[in-house]
Amino acid sequence: MSASGRADEAPLVLAHDLGTTGDKATLVTPTGEVVASVTVAYPVDFGADGKAEQHPDDWWNAFCRANRLLLAKHGVAPERVAAVSFSGQMMGAVLTDAAGRPTRPAIIWADTRAESQCARLIERVGMAEVYRITGHRANPTYSLAKLMWVRDNDPEAFAGSRRFSTAKDVILQRLTGMHVTDHSDASGTNAYDQLRAAWSDELLSASRLPRRLFPEIVASTTDLGAVRGAAAAEAGLAATTRVIAGGGDGPMGALGAGIVDRASGAYAYLGSSSWVSFADIAPLHDPQMRSMTYNHVIPGQFVPTATMQAGGASLDWIASVLRPGADDRFEQALAAAETSEASADGLYFLPHLLGERSPYWNPHARAVFAGLTMAHDQGNLVRAVIEGVAYNLRTGLVAFAESGHRFAAIAAIGGAAKSPLVARILADAWQLRVRPNSMGDHATSLGAAAIAAMGVGLLDRADVRSFVGKPSGDAVEPVLDATINAERYDTFMDAYRRMEGWFDR
Repeated sequence: MSASGRADEAPLVLAHDLGTTGDKATLVTPTGEVVASVTVAYPVDFGADGKAEQHPDDWWNAFCRANRLLLAKHGVAPERVAAVSFSGQMMGAVLTDAAGRPTRPAIIWADTRAESQCARLIERVGMAEVYRITGHRANPTYSLAKLMWVRDNDPEAFAGSRRFSTAKDVILQRLTGMHVTDHSDASGTNAYDQLRAAWSDELLSASRLPRRLFPEIVASTTDLGAVRGAAAAEAGLAATTRVIAGGGDGPMGALGAGIVDRASGAYAYLGSSSWVSFADIAPLHDPQMRSMTYNHVIPGQFVPTATMQAGGASLDWIASVLRPGADDRFEQALAAAETSEASADGLYFLPHLLGERSPYWNPHARAVFAGLTMAHDQGNLVRAVIEGVAYNLRTGLVAFAESGHRFAAIAAIGGAAKSPLVARILADAWQLRVRPNSMGDHATSLGAAAIAAMGVGLLDRADVRSFVGKPSGDAVEPVLDATINAERYDTFMDAYRRMEGWFDR
């Protein structure tokens, strides 16, 4: 609150959630109240052989446009924005020249072309050793193998590159001129030594990539200084606005869901990719390497996670196929599924539209409808897709339980989690209470806002629980008989096992 006490002069923080399909800008008060938000979309170039690319200039343009739309629409002077911070899509590879200009399109998390490069890493280091160092399997979806792929397949662009960044860090460069990342984003690159909290000498050596490419690693709450003058004018921000480092969308989603330590429980995120996760003081090294562990944006905490490639993306896909071009296609799809059956009627969906991470780590995996008959209609198809996502996420909860981490309830965030039907299906598939979060699809943004507020001293870490999202309404209890559900889950898992050989062919 300003000295005059006027609410329209009180400071605000600005959060940007740089996702796969667009940038969501959200204005938040220092007490955690969402004032307003706006989303500016940008395209994804999905191509042959697992290609998934975006252009960093699209991210910057969306960032600038979102700022202007948000501030103008709600009559907020740029000077009221005390700080800006970010939640960003992870595991990508952006290469820029010495001036910070992109030398080629960004390779995003969904890209799986770097299989041969990943195989070389495994040959030189060993899968178990990569997992021990990084908390993650070696996989073509991670940044390190993608950088190797650029060197091998786009040598001209690689030769002109001087910096490697992830999505949010490209915007940080434009705003401040600094080449940095935070520990949460670094932990999603396959190049970060999690126990040393530094880039891994062993993995950088094995990748044959120059150390100069890699940014300085800072805490998520680090104040990187005020927005540079030219960038401020372009972005529609005041030159007094502080830039706070921010973090990757997975750990940031944990913060936004109120998952700040082990006592906070677990949460599920249903965005383009989807995951189940919790917080702990140490990485979780699953003997079967089904899960991975990121660094939390909260110092001293880690985020064991089981992530699937196409969670919300599977729902968006089936809605777009059934209702192409319709603005309410998702709502129509859910309405069709409301009175339909899927696994109860012998219909299953393997949701591997973009290959798969947890638990299979198989870039060759593909989506499959199994058990389809002439009697099935669009409602059955949509229901099967939702159940397929739910069962695939259950594999992560099974992995956690086998490592001694069991939960009675799961907080659910992300756009799809707002649907009562989706919450009911998740509760039945997991045999757990599902607690929709009050922030829904604002959770990652709220996490970034909390980091911004902490970065400039408007929020104390001890008060972060009062800032972030709370459970909304009653928890959804499972109603499906546990034995019947277990049989259906076993059938779902069996379908993948039977298809696995075909995928590899």
